[in-house]
Amino acid sequence: MLEKKLFSEVENILKANLVTGHSKSKDTAFTFIKPSKNHYKFQYFWDCCFHVFILCSLDKTDIAKKCLTSLFAMQSDNGFVGHIHYWNNVLPARFTDFFQNRASIGVNLLRSHMSSLIQPPFVALALQRIYECGGDEDYLREMLPKVKKYFDWLDDKRDFDDDGLLTIITSFESGMDWKPSYDEVVNFNDGKANGKLFFKMIWVDFCNYIRNYDNEKIKELNKFRVKDAGFNTIYYLNLVALSEMCETVGDTKNATKYLERSKKVKLNIEKLMFDEKDAAFYDVHSKENKKLKTLTPTIFFPLAIPEIFEKYGERVMQKHYFNKKEFYTQYPIPSVAIENKAFNAEKSIYLWRGPTWILNNWFLHKYILKKYYPEEANRIVNTVKALINKSGFREYYNPFTGEGYSVKNFTWSGLVVDMINSE
Repeated sequence: MLEKKLFSEVENILKANLVTGHSKSKDTAFTFIKPSKNHYKFQYFWDCCFHVFILCSLDKTDIAKKCLTSLFAMQSDNGFVGHIHYWNNVLPARFTDFFQNRASIGVNLLRSHMSSLIQPPFVALALQRIYECGGDEDYLREMLPKVKKYFDWLDDKRDFDDDGLLTIITSFESGMDWKPSYDEVVNFNDGKANGKLFFKMIWVDFCNYIRNYDNEKIKELNKFRVKDAGFNTIYYLNLVALSEMCETVGDTKNATKYLERSKKVKLNIEKLMFDEKDAAFYDVHSKENKKLKTLTPTIFFPLAIPEIFEKYGERVMQKHYFNKKEFYTQYPIPSVAIENKAFNAEKSIYLWRGPTWILNNWFLHKYILKKYYPEEANRIVNTVKALINKSGFREYYNPFTGEGYSVKNFTWSGLVVDMINSE
């Protein structure tokens, strides 16, 4: 597919999925892009951030600004921003998603509202991208206080152990919903996902729901208490971006605060997550920070931190990334090592347990491959083009055949334009 046509198709998908309106209950206008026209119909936190990167690559910065503004339109007074925004009297897509809201939500469930979960905090990088593309300092100054307030909430409410690392309280906060590394946390040992896994994960949400998403109560419950390597790497990168934006507007005090916070995150990613024997960065769980020794693409994410790559990068990449028994497939990168007993390359309601997602390729390309493995970076871009040419803009793909699965015209695959622009 020619790049000009590719860019045009991405733009058309975003236009088709664009939603604008006005919320009576919140008395505010909103703009967002649905990840898919019919299946994922709401505004999602990290999806919105991905859309910002895509829109900026398409020179649609004005729409990117409106989307990011809408993401913070319902921000709580304490700084919290939920992972799903339900605009205008809508109910969750699945009945079980009801448990991702506070038990006390009451009639507000039928009005514009947010879920009670978080997602990987890509939002500082999204804001920085908008600023870099348009140079609009007024917009930066408008949004920066909201973003700072959100990151202060994360630090206050989700740094359970005062080690700088953020804890997720359900698998659905990771953005990688059924990620196999979490199986151990809920005592699921069957390997291939099934109804038992569904029940165990939904039970976690229910336990949080009956505690009204009170973080202190959930912390003490210690049922699902995970520090995800990918999530916390994203947190680190966004803290650095936040510090840089504070410097831009002359907020030196907060620039220093967020930079120091990022150093603490980096220190404990290395200290708590790296396994010397396995040469991998693992998610950890519980008060004891027990390593969850499952090989997923997030074992590579901390290598996006330059100091960490310098110490461990070559070992980790050679042992795992370029290993044909784990991740080096024809259409990389599978969402769990192909030797893992949970691996399933085909379509399933249990996501992130085998197929290739463009997001992982985009992240590794953007923060690791371009800098350290330019030839592989080029291969990854060509692979993504090949996937789209073969199967269209799909939610995920078979890592061996390139067959596309689940929803069509899925916006995340549009990240290919950001990959191409950064070459």
